[in-house]
Order: sequence, then structure tokens, then C-alpha cells
Amino acid sequence: MLISVDTYKAAVAEAALQAGAHLVNDVWGFHADPDLAEVVARHHVPAILMHNRSSWAHAEIKERLGGRYVGIPYDNLIQDVCTDLLGSVAIAKQAGIPDEHIILDPGIGFGKSVEQNLELVNRLDQIRALGYPVLCGPSRKSFIGYTLNLPPDQRLEGTAAAVAVSIVRGADILRVHDVGTMSRVIRMTDAIVRPRLV
Repeated sequence: MLISVDTYKAAVAEAALQAGAHLVNDVWGFHADPDLAEVVARHHVPAILMHNRSSWAHAEIKERLGGRYVGIPYDNLIQDVCTDLLGSVAIAKQAGIPDEHIILDPGIGFGKSVEQNLELVNRLDQIRALGYPVLCGPSRKSFIGYTLNLPPDQRLEGTAAAVAVSIVRGADILRVHDVGTMSRVIRMTDAIVRPRLV
């Protein structure tokens, strides 16, 4: 079993990696703490670099459905996400992290509107075309809740649909809550589109 530390702070990553963590997940893609990439490089571990344009100025919360982002400025959603992710990759490579230790996460739910999240899932193949493994985390996210008008505890089917489409569009790793159910969705989708992996 692999243990991932979810942090954007170099000091936290250092402590976690010394304690036995196997990889680092940075929701700010090496843009928040300039020392984090060096820590990852020194420990020779993989890093998940997530795209993130979150801003409280563009957030709104509804009691039943939770928070969502509105009005986040993008000139071209996919092109902007790719450009920002490649900026994170440049930081990683400058620190000495090899390509095989880089995983990209398009940041579903982080600084994107409902419509932008739907588009991003459907166009993940363009993120995958950057040449790095892609992690996608659509599980129970607000874009599902706002699309289906459902609170977080009723988003299983919407998550399953998003997971299946993510795999079809090239996602290599999925972050989910309902592990038993989603593992079956993943295995079935893989059997259809990636039979060599089953």
C-alpha cells in the first residue's frame, strides 16, 4: 500500500516522507511553497501536481448542495489548464524531479464552475496528451451535486458516471470515496476500454 501526503508545505512533506510516506500530493502544483519541489526531488518520490485557481472571491455556498465556484476567469479552459500544469512541470524539472515521478491532476472542483468541471472531465484526453499520467478526483464533487440537484451523500451514481468517463478519456488514477463500488466501476470500464489491464 502506498501512502500519499496531501500538503503544499515543504516542512510537512519532509516530515511525512521521513516517516514513510511514498508520494506527495500538492493541490497548488508547487506554486505555494517554493521549497516543496526540492524536498520531493531529494527524497526521489513521485509528486501529484494539481491545477488550482481557487479563490474565495469566486465561491458561493448553498446549504443543501455545498460550495461551488462561479465566474473563475479562463481565456480558454483546457489551454489554460494545460499551460498552468506545464508551469508546475517546469518547476518540478528545475528541481530535478524526473518525468517518471510526475503525475498531473486537472483539479476537478478547484476553481472551476460546474460547466467547466463537466467540460474538463469530458476533455481529459487533452490533459493526458501532455505525456504524463493523469489523476482525476471527481468523487462526490459539487459539480455532480449541482448537475443532479443532490447533496454529497447522494452522489454515488453521478460519481460513477464521472469516473467511467474519466477513464475513457485517459485518466490513469482515480481518487474516490466509495472504494468498493467505484473499484467495480473502474474494473468494468477498464475491461471495455483497456482490456489489457484487466
